[in-house]
Amino acid sequence: MADRGASALSLPEDWPAHPAPVLALNRMGSFDWDLDAGLFHMDAQAFEVFDLRPEEYDERPETLAVRVPPPEAARLDAVVARAIKDGSENYGTYFRIRCRDGSMRWTHTQGYIRRDETGRPRRVVGIVRDATQELADSAARSLRAAQDEAFRQQTSVVQVISAALAHARSVQDVIDVLKDTHGVRHLGAASLVMGLVEAGRIRLVAEGPAGASVPGTRITRIDEPYPMSEVVRTLSPRFIESPEEFAADYPILWPHLTDLRITSAAYLPLIAQARPIGAMGLLYDDRRGFSAEERAVLVALGSSIAQSLMRAMLYEQEKDLAQGLQQAMLPRSIPSVRGADIAVRYRSAALGRDIGGDWYDLIPLPGGRVGAVIGDVQGHDTHAAAVMGQLRIVLRAYAAEGHTPATVMARASAFLHELDTDRFATCLYAEADLSTGVVQVVRAGHIDPLVRHSDGSCARITVEGGLPLGLSAEFGRLEYPVATLELDPGHTLLLCTDGLVEQPGTDLDDGMRRLAALVADGPDEVRDLADRLIQLSEEQGGDDDVALLLLRRCVPGTAPAGGRLRRHVAPGDPEALVQARHMIRAAVRAWGAHERAYEIELAADELITNALMHTEGSAIVTLRALSGGGRRVRIEVEDSSSALPRRRDAGESRVSGRGLLLVDRLADSWGVEARGGGKAVWCEFRLP
Repeated sequence: MADRGASALSLPEDWPAHPAPVLALNRMGSFDWDLDAGLFHMDAQAFEVFDLRPEEYDERPETLAVRVPPPEAARLDAVVARAIKDGSENYGTYFRIRCRDGSMRWTHTQGYIRRDETGRPRRVVGIVRDATQELADSAARSLRAAQDEAFRQQTSVVQVISAALAHARSVQDVIDVLKDTHGVRHLGAASLVMGLVEAGRIRLVAEGPAGASVPGTRITRIDEPYPMSEVVRTLSPRFIESPEEFAADYPILWPHLTDLRITSAAYLPLIAQARPIGAMGLLYDDRRGFSAEERAVLVALGSSIAQSLMRAMLYEQEKDLAQGLQQAMLPRSIPSVRGADIAVRYRSAALGRDIGGDWYDLIPLPGGRVGAVIGDVQGHDTHAAAVMGQLRIVLRAYAAEGHTPATVMARASAFLHELDTDRFATCLYAEADLSTGVVQVVRAGHIDPLVRHSDGSCARITVEGGLPLGLSAEFGRLEYPVATLELDPGHTLLLCTDGLVEQPGTDLDDGMRRLAALVADGPDEVRDLADRLIQLSEEQGGDDDVALLLLRRCVPGTAPAGGRLRRHVAPGDPEALVQARHMIRAAVRAWGAHERAYEIELAADELITNALMHTEGSAIVTLRALSGGGRRVRIEVEDSSSALPRRRDAGESRVSGRGLLLVDRLADSWGVEARGGGKAVWCEFRLP
């Protein structure tokens, strides 16, 4: 049938296959197609439909190719051939013709197949009509339906985004929601940028995908000619509906966006509490213009994002203040104790101001004794942290005065009762004589301690206790029984708060058994064990803080003489730095570490230099000789900054940035530990 010059058309799925004809508006003609002779007869109206003159047509279907483009002819031919092959009596379809002036026009045809007694097709009679207006009306209805559906989808996405933003607790959480695949991309945006107002400037905090931002716009002034600056100044959204408008209004920005093929954009001010806190831009590459409904949806989206950002920023400010207060109440550093390895850790599960009153402390005492404290003030707020700080100070003072453990606990309870507060606190105080291994333990409503033996087994130590601090004074029950245990060389005493043990829906005894099993399976070194326990608590989550103190009694005779050396190095004191280097050089040679002496000295020098250069305070250098798990030398450099160091790629031309990279290459292991309000950067070297 292809040689007979007919053509077919496949319409979009949302257009009707056989819409009702619009006879009043459309021209319609008839045809008689003699299949045996191959002649296609048309009446005068059909000539008008095809925009042909009678003298231009020889009644052969091939001649219609002047009006029916080849793709249309091929599709129409397929429709007719299928109807004939299937035994159908009729067919109908739309196709396009090219008019005399070159324009394209929609046409509809419907044919009736006449067959002989054997079923062989002989003739096709039918009609052709102009369907331009008909399909235009149908397309308009379909377009309106598509726009309504798109609006419903956009509204749904805004609802989904708003629901997700309700759970955002930080600025990064808000950014993650927006960049998520279920976020703004479902609104059809190709990319987004978002900036926050800071000190009269706009700082870019998010872009998606990577590279969506323009070089030089990471930080911009509010008075600069950029769309985000404009919406912050005017507090009004800016809808850019075409590339031409973008190029004309923002000639500085537009050349940088040409590779993104942006066709339109929506820039929204982020307004909270009647002031601009930032701006967001949505850039599109497949549309021009915005309907009134779409603009309303985007404005609503901007309002929701602004409120979430304000909540997140207030939350982060409150959390920083609360954590700063809490860290100020904790010991800034833990003193070295001869005859013991100590590790302390603290994990905050704080949400805004909801910080806990957990604390730890280590108190050096005369005669080679040491006091270890772990406690938890009732509540999760700044008041709990303030009470915790006062309790920690009085406990340390009472212990340093030489009182017995029971007296220390009783006086602390009386102090808390006299404070103008309704809080109570649980506490455990252990006083250890490291020369004999005798430990006296007093418990005030706190959970029991654990002891890990040198063979790796771990057991809970049941300690008869008294009422929590504050309550025992209120009820006149200040007697605290003292339990005595022996800590053999190599044994580790573990004190912790209930945040490490308790989980929703589980019994405390089950939690203690689970913790004992974790300690038994953990690393030998107290620092590694402490890191492992804190890591597990972070993985489990929970709404309570965790304080942890590990005290391991050293094995006599395994550490060389002078196995722990310390030096204080103040900034701007070159003599102290020289003395620290001399101490390290002499010690490592005295300990038989000749083969690695240069590496140890170089790594120590890098850590000390980093602490002095990148913090505002002094550095405390500690050199240790360790024996458990093989002979090792450990270098620790403490400072008062809580900012964590990071490795950087210094590049070939830079003269700094290689410190941690050098330590990483020289040492067998290295890491960072929190020490009260500061940190300690350490590295270890294995010795033959």
